[in-house]
Amino acid sequence: MTSKSVATALTLYRARTLTLEQAATVGGCSTAQFEESAQAFAPAPGEASADD
Repeated sequence: MTSKSVATALTLYRARTLTLEQAATVGGCSTAQFEESAQAFAPAPGEASADD
């Protein structure tokens, strides 16, 4: 599991392109590991998104 593969899978998961299970497979980890990694990539509370 690399941060790049998890980031890619997370992007696809958030776009609802992949299911949680599929995203974990793409990320090369279990669904539990993917969920844990997804939390690490989540924006900090109060952080504005870049969608202008």
